[in-house]
Amino acid sequence: MNEVLSLPAQSVLAAAARIAPHAVLTPVLRSRALDALAGARLAFKAEHLQRSGAFKFRGACNAVWALAPGQAAAGVVTHSSGNHGAALALAARTRGIACHVVVPEGAVAAKLANISRHGATLWRCAASIQARERMCAQVQADTGATLVHPYADAQVIAGQGTAALELVQAEGPFDVVVVPVGGGGLAAGTALALQQLAPRTRLVLAEPAGAADTARSLQAGERRIDFVPDTVCDGLRGTLGAPNFAVLQAAAAEVIVVDDAATVQAMRLLWQVLKQVVEPSSAIALAAVLAQPQRFAGLRVGLVLSGGNVDIDALPWGAA
Repeated sequence: MNEVLSLPAQSVLAAAARIAPHAVLTPVLRSRALDALAGARLAFKAEHLQRSGAFKFRGACNAVWALAPGQAAAGVVTHSSGNHGAALALAARTRGIACHVVVPEGAVAAKLANISRHGATLWRCAASIQARERMCAQVQADTGATLVHPYADAQVIAGQGTAALELVQAEGPFDVVVVPVGGGGLAAGTALALQQLAPRTRLVLAEPAGAADTARSLQAGERRIDFVPDTVCDGLRGTLGAPNFAVLQAAAAEVIVVDDAATVQAMRLLWQVLKQVVEPSSAIALAAVLAQPQRFAGLRVGLVLSGGNVDIDALPWGAA
């Protein structure tokens, strides 16, 4: 935890330089129709067009390339419901090292296929966070691989912050930046990026009602993570990490809790209006803005569209 808390905001700049040869500089998208609907000026950072289909390649790539050569030789291991696992597998491949991913039962098939496509070894376990961590520790002990935690790793957090860094550099300044929150890697990284580049910009986190541990934790002033997630946003089911909570608390981050129906409606809008294939865990950022339009009226709002790894055979609005 101290490693992350002592991580300076400048670490996001270092991460940007480290991942530049490997990551995609994703575009920023705009829509007059969505601006009119929201009553605000929206700028969407298209991280669903990032390598591996999600922003998580940034953090995984930074973590992999920050390893010393001797440490990297034994490979890396993580647990993931999909996007981080695929990102780490691809990042490991860019460095030519082994990758092990512990995956829970019930993970989205398209995301598991993405992990396998990038060459990782999959290890299956029960769906609970505890089961994932136990299996991950066992694989780490057996292989000597370095653990790259999905969201509580210092280098992962710094890497995730590069998405907001690019967004602000390209289209800023913003009054508000909105990002999804699950385990808190993207959220904490964004907080660091804003601290570095745009300290007056408010950070708003979009969180599903069925996994609202960040909202509860920030309100209580301590982590409240004893819950069973129940949300269509499979990428946001992880519990808020301890270092992530500390960074978000220090940043005075705000949270908007969104129900799944509103998220699915926002996903439809992004597919139909913006013409972009994004997943529910990504669409929730727009859903949060549309849920509380008075909070964003007339403002310049940056949103991170975090990923696009959708199971086409199980769309949340039913069969086509």
